[in-house]
Amino acid sequence: MSATLSVQDALAALSKAGGEFTTLFRHGTLEVEIYRPVGMDKQQPHRRDELYVVISGSGTFLHGVTRTPFGPGDALFVEAGVEHRFIDFTDDFATWVFFYGPDGGERA
Repeated sequence: MSATLSVQDALAALSKAGGEFTTLFRHGTLEVEIYRPVGMDKQQPHRRDELYVVISGSGTFLHGVTRTPFGPGDALFVEAGVEHRFIDFTDDFATWVFFYGPDGGERA
């Protein structure tokens, strides 16, 4: 795999995979995905730390009990095990997802 990931190629890979997310790249503990939920974000807490970088769309990010508006270019960090989801998002919402580190997350 190339070290370069374009939004166009990522969306094409997602379409081919036929789901709401697909893994695009792995190196060491780093895993890069594209995520594009339809209608509702049904994800559960993850075992590793993650960083979202919003590609397109806008909405509200629920992180624990905190609600934060988001839009293109925003970066959203989630520690391993923390409840989170995207809510009230536009139909064009898509985001990069970067998982990294060990199960249980990195310690501060």
